[in-house]
Amino acid sequence: MHALSNSPTYEPTTPVYNFNMKLVRFLMKLTNETVSIELKNGTILHGTITAVDMQMNTHLKAVKMTVKGREPVPLETLSIRGNNIRYYILPDSLPLDTLLIDDSTKPKQKKKEAVRGRGRGRGRGRGRGRGAARGF
Repeated sequence: MHALSNSPTYEPTTPVYNFNMKLVRFLMKLTNETVSIELKNGTILHGTITAVDMQMNTHLKAVKMTVKGREPVPLETLSIRGNNIRYYILPDSLPLDTLLIDDSTKPKQKKKEAVRGRGRGRGRGRGRGRGAARGF
């Protein structure tokens, strides 16, 4: 356990991990890793990840697909819809400490300047509705 301090002598001995890193961002870094994937219907897939997109759709190559209660079927490529995935089973040799470091840069938001006259209306609230007084 590391104690955090404001003193200038504090030097972390281990890298600081961003545990707020999105799961999908982590999975996108697994390109060219050989993994096993269990689907919600019980099918087990074993293959090499070629890509993972933002919806967690996963594309594999050199796949061995084992449907529950059947013989394994070799496939050249396979794409899986993200919401059908139950587990990713990662190899023990995977360097999690380097993969969990979030190296993506967040775009800085520009300050919104006060802008007059955008959109409809003249800044009088949500509108008057039907037959309301004008309030001059």
